[in-house]
Amino acid sequence: MVDFKRILLPAALCVSLAACAGVRDSSGYIAMPELVDAVEVGIDNKASVERTLGRPTFTGQFDDKNWYYVTRQTSQFAFRKPKLTDASIIHVQFDDAGNVAVVDRGGPELAVNIDPAGGKTPTLGREKSFFEELFGNIGSVGQAGMLAPEQTQ
Repeated sequence: MVDFKRILLPAALCVSLAACAGVRDSSGYIAMPELVDAVEVGIDNKASVERTLGRPTFTGQFDDKNWYYVTRQTSQFAFRKPKLTDASIIHVQFDDAGNVAVVDRGGPELAVNIDPAGGKTPTLGREKSFFEELFGNIGSVGQAGMLAPEQTQ
């Protein structure tokens, strides 16, 4: 007769360890070094860069003279937050005529984790409590939506 405890215990252990395996993710532009090296300053223009590298991940905020190709790799273990393991940023800058002026490369040192408001959006003015918000308008003179006495006739 087969002892099920000897079979089920190792099987359950293997399944539980497999569930805790790390997850690796790659997102963004997948750069081929040969193609990036093919972009030359003074020779290429916007059309040739787009044919070689494809559409950029994003362009400059105020003009389209700066193109950015961004890649990031993360790893995550179980239910923890993903951690950045590698990043690359390719910055192509064009002159006024649309020709390539600069091709820069950066790595994970340019990546920054930010927490814009720390979970709470700051506002101007004073802080009101829950009850001040709830009952603050009671008894106010000239409440919105109420007609003045001379307008009721």
